[in-house]
Amino acid sequence: MTSSKDWFNALELSKKELKPWVNRGEKIVKRYRDERGEFGGGKRYNILWSNIRTLLPAVYAKKPRAQADRRYKDADPVGRCASEILERSLQYEIDQYSDFDSSLRHSVLDRLLPGRGVAWVRYEPTYEQSEEGEQITDDVEIEQTLVNEQSPVDYVFWKDFRHSPARTWEEVTWIARRVYMDKKEGIDRFGEEFANAPMTHEPVGMDDMKRDGMDTESMKKAVVWEIWDKSTKAVYWVAEGFAETLDEKPDPLGLDGFFPCPKPLFATLSTDSLVPVADFVLYQDQADEIDTLTERIGKLTEACKVVGVYDASQTGISRMLQEGVDNRLIPVDTWAAFGERGGLKGTIDFMPLDMVVNALGQLYQAREASKQVIYEVTGLSDIIRGASVASETATAQQIKSQYASLRLKEMQSDVARFASDILRIKAQIMCSFYSPQTLVDMSGMAQTQDAQYLPQAFELLKNNVLRNFRIEVETDSLVELDEVQEKQDRMEFLTAASGFIEKAVQAPPELAPLLGEMLMFGVRSFKAGKGMEASLEKFIKNANEQAKQPKPQQPNPEMLKLQAAQQSEQMAMQMEQAKMQASQQLEVGKFQLEQAKMQATQQAEQLRMQSEMEVARQKAEIECQMERARIDHEQAMELSRQEHEARLKQYEIDSKTQLERDKSELDNATKIQVAQISHQTAMDSANLTAQLSADNAKELAATQFAKEEANREVASTLGEDKIKPFMDMHMETMGALDNLINQIAKPKKRTGKKLLDGSFQIIEE
Repeated sequence: MTSSKDWFNALELSKKELKPWVNRGEKIVKRYRDERGEFGGGKRYNILWSNIRTLLPAVYAKKPRAQADRRYKDADPVGRCASEILERSLQYEIDQYSDFDSSLRHSVLDRLLPGRGVAWVRYEPTYEQSEEGEQITDDVEIEQTLVNEQSPVDYVFWKDFRHSPARTWEEVTWIARRVYMDKKEGIDRFGEEFANAPMTHEPVGMDDMKRDGMDTESMKKAVVWEIWDKSTKAVYWVAEGFAETLDEKPDPLGLDGFFPCPKPLFATLSTDSLVPVADFVLYQDQADEIDTLTERIGKLTEACKVVGVYDASQTGISRMLQEGVDNRLIPVDTWAAFGERGGLKGTIDFMPLDMVVNALGQLYQAREASKQVIYEVTGLSDIIRGASVASETATAQQIKSQYASLRLKEMQSDVARFASDILRIKAQIMCSFYSPQTLVDMSGMAQTQDAQYLPQAFELLKNNVLRNFRIEVETDSLVELDEVQEKQDRMEFLTAASGFIEKAVQAPPELAPLLGEMLMFGVRSFKAGKGMEASLEKFIKNANEQAKQPKPQQPNPEMLKLQAAQQSEQMAMQMEQAKMQASQQLEVGKFQLEQAKMQATQQAEQLRMQSEMEVARQKAEIECQMERARIDHEQAMELSRQEHEARLKQYEIDSKTQLERDKSELDNATKIQVAQISHQTAMDSANLTAQLSADNAKELAATQFAKEEANREVASTLGEDKIKPFMDMHMETMGALDNLINQIAKPKKRTGKKLLDGSFQIIEE
């Protein structure tokens, strides 16, 4: 291992040279993403985003199509076969894998924003390990089988690419790209010594994870630089913080330009430095001016509203502005004073909006003027932006379109050159490393008419010098293809080829070789006719061979007439025979048709009977199943009924038992309570009777005495004849009082009733 100090010094020198450009690029990207915290707040007009989204499809609309062709377009079937193999193989990888399209699109976006886009090509074979041979020692011989080959295109982030300081790309002596590897990836690639490399790179978001207390040490990665040095024709791998180089290999790909990446997509360059100037830098002052105007427009728009003052004593004014008063009058209490003040004009006054509206109009005009300046600087005419004026003529719009295409042509050509360089690198890798079987499988050339030239074509592809002499690899136009134009190209080719062939057929046979060369000369200039070259060459070759054959001797005219007459008679006889055969065939056909009808009728009847039998069988099966289901249902219902009755009987027995038990308990309790009540009642009655007897006796004695005294007094006063009615009335009253006293003194009957909660209630009768 050698020291990596010199390479880190070179990388640091390149970093210092690119530092201002990197800082400016970061600001441009943040402005494109509208991260306003980095370039001020307030309202903004993101003209940068609008321009980029307009330019991106204008310079890169879709995946390009690979194009490999003979350099001089002459009669070279081996070169044609070899170019077809390359073109199909390249197009297969473009269509099958997404790396080419995504890398190219990301590189174009980097070219439009910070000002530089980079892509990197690798060779990536895939092997399958298999154990074979006898095991003589502990070591087992491992054989690797190639299962797939690919040359992926990697996108290189614009801050991860560096190169030697130079004035032009041709002066660059080394290039480097930065990759990030964890410990496992590094050990698998470089061996156990990678374990000593420091893990200095922390992915985005690790600071938040650290604050949350998560272990982030396993997520760190080492920063590895892959350096291609043209002066030594070697590749070096170094890790930041590691004193020795991780790996060193001589030229691994053997490319013509040595570097595995094409010349980057640069923005504005001068001949004294390879540090690009981003497009946005050239109109950033106008963009800032538009932002300032937009912010002022926003503030004035907020101020453009109905605001005023009114007399607080006139409450109706506020109701006019706050309530819905359509077709309704609002009363005014002091109309005389309201009229003396001038009515509404004297009680309300609004803020003047004329100056605000005029200022807004001037700001809008100024912003449009600034936008036009930007469009003039960038070349984004209204035609490219899809904007047009109806009053403009078609000629004016065509002139604008041509002017816009001239401004964009350089950028489109640079993107086309970038894509073509990537395809050339991929083509060199395919020719140098891909096996012939892989190329045959990818291209499908074994099923074409040029399959006979495959061995010679592979010899040509493996020869780097001859391949460059006879084959060139490019891309078609990268802007959106017009299908109508493609159809017109095909029709133009067919019209030209068919017209030429029609006239060539009438020419003497001696001119066939010359006419064939002329036809192929014209066909090779049409891209649409490329796929028909092999068929046309085969046709011309056969025509030339037929022209070289000796012509047969012309027969005698009389013999020709006689032969013609004989042929006419033979044709007449053949026609009669054909008519007879046709009649016979017609009759046979009618008979066969009748037989077919009868057979069809019989088959239909058989099918009908079979259908009816099948329907009857299915019906019987369904009825049997229904009957079986009915019986099962009835049995289940009967079983359920018996179980229900048994449960009811058991419940009834249990209820009667419980009722008898409760009744017995109630009777016993009632008897006890009644006995207690009877005993108490007897005692109370005896006491009451004794008391009442004593009291009654005293009362009766007193009453009798009073009665006698009264009688004597009345008798002495009124006489005997007048006393009798009063005596009778008095006796009736005293009898009623005696009955009442007897009823009260009569013993009372008490009964008991058991309540639901278990207690007893005493009832007196």
